[in-house]
Amino acid sequence: MELKPGESLSRVNHALCIAELDGQPVGSVMCVREDGAPGTARLRLLLVDPAGRGHGIGALLAATVVDFARSVGYRELVLWTNDVLTSARALYQRAGFTLVAERPHRSYGVTLTGQDWRLPLREHP
Repeated sequence: MELKPGESLSRVNHALCIAELDGQPVGSVMCVREDGAPGTARLRLLLVDPAGRGHGIGALLAATVVDFARSVGYRELVLWTNDVLTSARALYQRAGFTLVAERPHRSYGVTLTGQDWRLPLREHP
């Protein structure tokens, strides 16, 4: 599918993936359309239960979202995380994402550094 300027994705353009280990859910991730940014998807809420860590589930979930976003015609994939989530940041970097911005914010009374990451899925025409 080729997405041209001004067009919208007309088929399913979002996904929720749940990973299982030994028949039990141990991870999940979402891919959603980024509002106000045609051709851009957002990786949301990549979570791996402690029982599922060390099995490559996080990398598999990230790769699944990248493959899905590319298959439905998104041009780029973005995500937001916090700098203290070092394992998640390393996973995103291994998946090809690059850090594009950092901003301090407060969450639950703690000052953190939010990070925006980006992965081009195809070159702009």
